[in-house]
Amino acid sequence: MQQIEIETTAPDPGAANTGPPADETYMGPRQLAYFKRQLLDWRASLLDEAQQTLEQLRDESHREVGDEIDRASREASQTLDLRTRDRYRKLLGKIDTALARIEAGSYGWCEETGEPIGLARLQARPVATLCVEVQERREIRERQANAGR
Repeated sequence: MQQIEIETTAPDPGAANTGPPADETYMGPRQLAYFKRQLLDWRASLLDEAQQTLEQLRDESHREVGDEIDRASREASQTLDLRTRDRYRKLLGKIDTALARIEAGSYGWCEETGEPIGLARLQARPVATLCVEVQERREIRERQANAGR
């Protein structure tokens, strides 16, 4: 079975967006507002895509049965859509958790070390909870554990 990679990074902010404000204290009010807007926009985009998927699945024309190949193709497509929707559901939970961390004042700080995660990492992955070093160590441990099986 072919595995399909689903986009799980924040939407392209566009040419007008220059990234988080770098001219203030780390995770100061302007940076927090920037990331909150990024997360809210990303959340809205995912919810919109999930709604579109639901509407497509409910569409009556999907129920019209063609030959077996058409039906199998349609079912495979619907399965992929549902898997994508499930990935979005999990990602929405991470976004909501990140928004809660913004409100609590812990956003942008590594959960394990308490060190800054870094603007570049948060720009690339706004739901990150670990700094690069800690994340890399976890991934190495996971690879070693999987290789030992």
